Amino acid sequence: MSKPLVLVTADVKSIDGFNWHATISTYLQAVLKGADAIPMILPALGADLDIDAALDNVDGVLVTGSRSNVNPQLYGQEPTEANGPYDPDRDATTLPLIKRAVERGVPVFAICRGMQEMNVAFGGTLLTEVQEIAGRKDHRPPTSDSQDERFRIAHTVEIHSGGPLETVLGEEPFEVNSLHRQAVGELGKGLVIEAKAEDGTIEAMTIKDAPGYVMATQWHPEYWVMTDGPSKKLFSAFGDAVRTYRQKRLAL
Repeated sequence: MSKPLVLVTADVKSIDGFNWHATISTYLQAVLKGADAIPMILPALGADLDIDAALDNVDGVLVTGSRSNVNPQLYGQEPTEANGPYDPDRDATTLPLIKRAVERGVPVFAICRGMQEMNVAFGGTLLTEVQEIAGRKDHRPPTSDSQDERFRIAHTVEIHSGGPLETVLGEEPFEVNSLHRQAVGELGKGLVIEAKAEDGTIEAMTIKDAPGYVMATQWHPEYWVMTDGPSKKLFSAFGDAVRTYRQKRLAL
């Protein structure tokens, strides 16, 4: 049987006067090698896209991280220059994509900005500039030209018992990287916490009673997928889910 197909979300970048739809190669490699699936970049074309037509032909969705932030207007707050940059085309694509994929039972793995998008898609809010909130740690990466240094292990997360993340990773706390300024605030409808950082920041979520596999992490398992045990397990679980979904889809 051929390998499953996974949609990977894209950012819009302005280069040489053109809009480029792009994603970082580590996400694509993680789908290819960590989930044993074929990644396909979905352009951020917003309402021009037929989301259902795209989902008809794939077996999973990976919602990537990004330097941009979800626009606060989408959860009832005001955008600021300091909180940017924003990517309205991505917002207009990923929020309906996530919601529709979850509704249809298409496996979804959302990472960093992707986790924040998931929360907003289901009516939740975000905390902007977490490092400025009393009692919270600075979750931003170190300033460095080395990506290995930026994606270095930064802090511990503790898993909530009884959920799918515990099924994948076990119950023991483990170490993750950290590269974000925003975080989940008020949970969206149906969302449940799977893990938290020591300072209370929500680090992983799923959706209660979702018809398919759903996992979201605030950290970046894609970067160390070939060498880090928890990262490998997360992408392996996603790969298992998309293969199971593909078998059902092709049997219809």
